Amino acid sequence: MDNNKEVISKNFIERIIDKDLEEGTYTKVATRFPPEPNGYLHIGHAKSILLNYGLAKKYNGTFNLRFDDTNPTKEKTEFVDSIIKDVEWLGAHYDGEVKFASDYFQHMYEAAIKLIKKGKAYVCDLTAEEIKEYRGTLTEPGKNSPYRDRTIEENLDLFERMKNGEFADGSKVLRAKIDMASPNINMRDPIIYRIARMTHHNTGDQWCIYPMYDFAHPIEDAIEHITHSICTLEFEDHRPLYDWVVQELEYPEPPKQIEFAKLYLTNVVTGKRYIKRLVDQGIVDGWDDPRLVTIAALRRRGFTPESLKTFMDLVGVAKSNSSVDYAMLEYCIRDDLKPKAPRVMAVLDPIKLVIDNYPEGQVEYLDAQVNMENPELGIKQIPFCKELWIDRDDFMEEPPKKYFRLFPGNEVRLMNAYFVKCVSYEKDENGKVTIIHCTYDPITKNGTGFTGRKVKGTIHWVPVPFAKKVTARLYENLVDEEKGVYNEDGSMNLNPNSLTVVEDCYIEPAIEEAKPGDAFQFVRNGYFCVDTKDSTDEHLVFNRIVSLKSSFKLPKK
Repeated sequence: MDNNKEVISKNFIERIIDKDLEEGTYTKVATRFPPEPNGYLHIGHAKSILLNYGLAKKYNGTFNLRFDDTNPTKEKTEFVDSIIKDVEWLGAHYDGEVKFASDYFQHMYEAAIKLIKKGKAYVCDLTAEEIKEYRGTLTEPGKNSPYRDRTIEENLDLFERMKNGEFADGSKVLRAKIDMASPNINMRDPIIYRIARMTHHNTGDQWCIYPMYDFAHPIEDAIEHITHSICTLEFEDHRPLYDWVVQELEYPEPPKQIEFAKLYLTNVVTGKRYIKRLVDQGIVDGWDDPRLVTIAALRRRGFTPESLKTFMDLVGVAKSNSSVDYAMLEYCIRDDLKPKAPRVMAVLDPIKLVIDNYPEGQVEYLDAQVNMENPELGIKQIPFCKELWIDRDDFMEEPPKKYFRLFPGNEVRLMNAYFVKCVSYEKDENGKVTIIHCTYDPITKNGTGFTGRKVKGTIHWVPVPFAKKVTARLYENLVDEEKGVYNEDGSMNLNPNSLTVVEDCYIEPAIEEAKPGDAFQFVRNGYFCVDTKDSTDEHLVFNRIVSLKSSFKLPKK
């Protein structure tokens, strides 16, 4: 019975791996995460990282981090560094050193020569436009290049001269000789090498010819003895070419490509070119702007590796594409932080409250739990005095029905402190309330067992002389959710209110020791973390990670 349950719970990739191990196709499991270093990783890549690493860990195998750096025009060391940081932050421990496709360029060059000698590759002089024209369509077969029947000797000579830089960029390519009538366009003599005089971030100017991704990728997997090459569904049509390459090059125990569905989140921007446009236009402050869903942005926003792992577990591994509600991701970070984020009182729109009958100059320290959900985090002490900051929303001159906070004549509890009653208030010349005057009742001290009367409202506060002034950033979705992400012309529907910066916020002194990245629950305001980019020792900047509540419910299985 238990065994049946275990089998049922496995995803389709695990079932393939089980079968391969049982039948002796492979004796171990080796996976890899192979990003192209041409941008920052986003949440979809996090799914791939955690899936590949999780499979290697589950089957006691190996996991490689390898950069598919075969296109120097778009690649930067900045992206390499950011990707390594993302993978390590997610807790995916790769085996050995970080690897690069460019480490294998000599091997790939020799593999191309092997194909030429087998009569399986040829140098073609057609232009890019002509190659496209000769390729045919989905309904019409292609036609052979006039250079397809060059002799092996001629192809070897021309390919070496391509490598030696004798020909102009784009003037010649090396193509695999497969089948111009194949129903799969990827198999119609695909280009496997092109001439491109570009300085490479890893190999400099050593090469002026570079392998194409579809040729390089299976070779990298074979060299590293990867057993299961796990990729997203758009590579399904490329699988016959992947298999052709490893078979024609006669690798022992060739890797097996398996495709799974991409992760699509509702109303977020994940396309690299769209994110790049937002960065270049200054709409966001970089690839790690907390409104984005790059892994760097999620980390800066305050998401945790644990919350992303939970999210990926909930999403699961499927064979068909579908969209996931962004609210599920928020559910996961809320669930993760609830028992571990310290709870602090923060006032984002301050108004001064003066307790008229509280002794002048007196300070007392009141006990409060660090986290109401988790008593093990202990007790802290909060200074209490005559002048406090409260939120402007917690006072009204003429309240509507069922408003239980402060108004003239009403009594409320100050959280962890005393009952106070509003007796008067002051206004400035514009009629704006500036100070609220209250009296307090000393016998109502929190935790003293007072039961004499009840109040319906409890409000939070911060002591004026001890308050820490900070900046808070309140985020909404970067995208206008009513209109969707993209228009037909490729433009984006952006939300003009995606960022609100609140400069004059006051927080209780408990955050004095906070470090960049530390997360807190601001009472009634949400979960916030110290920004890792703009905070200084003198002035902290907080990003709101997520609000406290949501109507989102986990879908029933």
